Amino acid sequence: MPKFLSMLKIGVLGVGHLGKIHLKCIRLIDEYELVGFYDPDDQKSQEAVNEFDIKRFDSVSALIDAADVVDIVTPTVSHFDCASEAIRKSKHVFIEKPIVTTPDEALSLISLASEAEVKVQVGHVERFNPAFTAVREALNKPMFIEAHRLAEFNARGTDVPVVLDLMIHDLDIILSVVKSNIRKVHASGVKVVSDTPDIANARVEFDNGAVANLTASRISLKNMRKTRFFQKDAYITVDFLEKVSEVVRMEEIDQLPDDPFALVLDLGEDKKKRRIFFEKPEVHPVNAIKEELNSFKESVINNTEPLVDIEDGYQALNLAQMIMDKINSASNNL
Repeated sequence: MPKFLSMLKIGVLGVGHLGKIHLKCIRLIDEYELVGFYDPDDQKSQEAVNEFDIKRFDSVSALIDAADVVDIVTPTVSHFDCASEAIRKSKHVFIEKPIVTTPDEALSLISLASEAEVKVQVGHVERFNPAFTAVREALNKPMFIEAHRLAEFNARGTDVPVVLDLMIHDLDIILSVVKSNIRKVHASGVKVVSDTPDIANARVEFDNGAVANLTASRISLKNMRKTRFFQKDAYITVDFLEKVSEVVRMEEIDQLPDDPFALVLDLGEDKKKRRIFFEKPEVHPVNAIKEELNSFKESVINNTEPLVDIEDGYQALNLAQMIMDKINSASNNL
């Protein structure tokens, strides 16, 4: 049985670029006691010791034994081994996205976590992006979603297809707002500079009629992370990169408003007019990685479900695998 404490000893596995960001954020959260880290790379480890003045453990197992919470920021291929060992030792686990390499591994982790009764949160950080949280309550059964996530080339991350590197962020966002089973997936992708697809497009159709079109690229000339949601009487746009949101609403009116600058749609005789309202929600600047680590802390201390739980990580990975299977099938038919 895991311990639910008010002060949590936390250790970090992996101190690469993202791991160091996690170390900085953990230090800003009072209820975490940072016990140290493990990374097999001597140079990265020495840099972390010098910058943060913390202990370097000599193995994964040693770090897990010393912690109540294990923060896994290692390459994806090692996620399963690290997480399964931590869970078997009744440690709570925060694990970066994608949760593991295959849906089957994710299902195994779900079983282990259930048996051990530990908390597991997956690092789908865009759920904590202030531009998204500012409009989350306004999203009500969107029926058409369009997402573009484009990045300039960076060799970091090319060990996995762009679907797992970038698109999976948007897959998780879409699955969090479309509460329906997946009916059909279409996808295509191209290997341009690496051994796995660097640009991909997917169309996901749901049983309730909703459709999502997604494009992800890591070979673009500029960065973009925009998603548009269309639903009855509203259009909502979220710029995850610039941290800006906008909501365009339409409301039926019986008579023309007094405001001469009001935008009104006249749909013809025998139909009510609709007034258009533009809203730009206030977006409060926050560190989304700190927010997700703080959220996980709250779930452990209060014994509540994480906002992005292990099942969410599985669902996003499973849809990503469906998309990659479609891409591979299309490539094999060429």
